[in-house]
Amino acid sequence: MAKPRVKAPTTTVHVFCAKCKHQLFKYRKGGKGALVKCFKARIAQDFTHQEGECPNCHSHFARASMIRGVPALKMIGGKVTMR
Repeated sequence: MAKPRVKAPTTTVHVFCAKCKHQLFKYRKGGKGALVKCFKARIAQDFTHQEGECPNCHSHFARASMIRGVPALKMIGGKVTMR
């Protein structure tokens, strides 16, 4: 499969925990669809201490995985919101 584009998108979204509304990270997202996966290289600013876990309420919102040979976080449905 093809790797994600080398040039990162310019649109930045803020990703929040759906349970406690704590900001998790700022992510450079391409496209208009739902947030299904986050490539680790595109995370602009990370506010989490442990990967895939909210620092405020300690709920798990994502799993670490390899997508198209690139490290990424696969979001668990309904655990995050974005603006």
